[in-house]
Amino acid sequence: MASVLGISGLYHDAAAALVIDGTIIAAMQQERFSRVKHDRALPKDAALSCLRFAGIAPEALDAVIYYEQPFQKLERVLVSTLRGFPQSFRQFPRAMRAQLADKLWVLDAISETLNVPRRRVRAVGHHESHAASAFFPSPYERAAVLTLDGVGEDTTTALWFGNGNTLTPIASTAWPQSLGLFYAAMTAWSGFEVLEGECKLMGLAAFGQPIHREELGRVLLLHETGEFELTLSFFDRFTDTELGFGKRLEQLLGERRDPLIPWDLTTPRDQHYANVAATVQCITEEAVLGLARRASRETGACNLCLAGGIALNAVANARLAKESGFDRIFVQPAAGDAGGALGAAILGSIALGDRRPSAMTSAALGLTASASDTVDLCKHLGLSARRVSDPAESAASLLSENKVVGFVQGRFEFGPRALGHRSIIASPETIAIRDRINSVVKQREPFRPFAPAILADSCSQYFDTEPSDMTAFMTTVASVHASVPTPIDAVLHCDGTARIQTVTADAASGLEAVLRARVRRGEAPILLNTSLNGRNEPIVGSAIDAILFFLAHRVDALIVEDVLVERQT
Repeated sequence: MASVLGISGLYHDAAAALVIDGTIIAAMQQERFSRVKHDRALPKDAALSCLRFAGIAPEALDAVIYYEQPFQKLERVLVSTLRGFPQSFRQFPRAMRAQLADKLWVLDAISETLNVPRRRVRAVGHHESHAASAFFPSPYERAAVLTLDGVGEDTTTALWFGNGNTLTPIASTAWPQSLGLFYAAMTAWSGFEVLEGECKLMGLAAFGQPIHREELGRVLLLHETGEFELTLSFFDRFTDTELGFGKRLEQLLGERRDPLIPWDLTTPRDQHYANVAATVQCITEEAVLGLARRASRETGACNLCLAGGIALNAVANARLAKESGFDRIFVQPAAGDAGGALGAAILGSIALGDRRPSAMTSAALGLTASASDTVDLCKHLGLSARRVSDPAESAASLLSENKVVGFVQGRFEFGPRALGHRSIIASPETIAIRDRINSVVKQREPFRPFAPAILADSCSQYFDTEPSDMTAFMTTVASVHASVPTPIDAVLHCDGTARIQTVTADAASGLEAVLRARVRRGEAPILLNTSLNGRNEPIVGSAIDAILFFLAHRVDALIVEDVLVERQT
């Protein structure tokens, strides 16, 4: 019986997670408190919020587990940069300052920040944390586990076998052979920001054709064994770590796209970038598929769990579901570095003798928003706010009028997806409403798609899939049927697919109630669902965040618990 706090941070997407007696109590990202997207800072606010939610003091913790081994990370950075001389001479001082400043002494900093005895603070491996976050909250007793990201310590890809309370390492790939490096470099070459733009590259791919296989096949080589190999001369890992690619890649594919130029996919210029994106996506899918088939051969498992940044590629996950040979696949909602905090907490809990957690059915692991705070702030700001007896019915009524609604219910989600707790919701019927949200509310690229949230028991009426372990967390895509009961143009990508979320009362009771209210009105059991945030902002956390969003972005209404805020006409 133990209380264990997991911590990730100092690289990107810092987070904290609390596990007590083998139960996941809370998991939160630092960005929801600091309002700095992908915040890398040591997650003091997230950690203390987890503890306050559980009603325990820091000194009551049995252990605090950091998600990475800082000295192993230092060794990799040191060896890598020394091997890169003379090319790396500019990067070396910066890399050493970063490692020797806050990262190397992170365990001491955690002890001091949280007032926890240093002997209770320890570290586990980065990919071990990823693997634990993938397998232990899954519904499987046995599974192959793949962890795929940029790099953690010196590992970029790892295969594990999960069985009950144990994780056994089987194989790994060392830096700089990295699918994460490949995808991030191609994201930067396409004019997008690394960490933020990978999903944009995935969305752009649907507008192109994979006609650059020969060129990119020289950059990323795929072997029949399931292994992959980067041609490192195309990557500038030492003199331009922000971009990741070198001049040779630009000689092969053309110059990097200027991120300041608006997108226009009717031009040959931008169609070229779309074609390259399609090829990048296709090759990445094949690389992941090769790794999954190898995992199947080497473990004999029927189920697969994924974690790491590459695991958030929903299109690749859909292909795995169809072609890898596994019966079931699970990707927990915070598959990136934030999820490392959860994995670290679970590893610490199991090491102290607790059982593994029950299967994760909801991502709502954050804090609630206060209805009374909403009312008080609205009154202070002169906004029109009133209590409603049935928030779901109120939302359904607004959606029937083609209104765009901010929807805040219950605890905020863990991970990068809004799953009905901090969402913008709208009718799924017309392209016009999609374009309005893209241009006016979200202020993002016009080719970016929106996701549908659909009642789980209605999924097969619209899409070529049944509810699965991935559809619950919006970590896969599905194709729409040629004929559907009602138009859903606003939530379909140009290739007829959608990153679906199947909704149940257990996972998102507020959103499920809105969908049921729509059905009672004779409307479709499906909604447009996107995250409640603006451009370059984290998803909303508190009631104050929600009101500030409402003031800055042109949604028609905001519902926070049972408080309806509408614009005065």
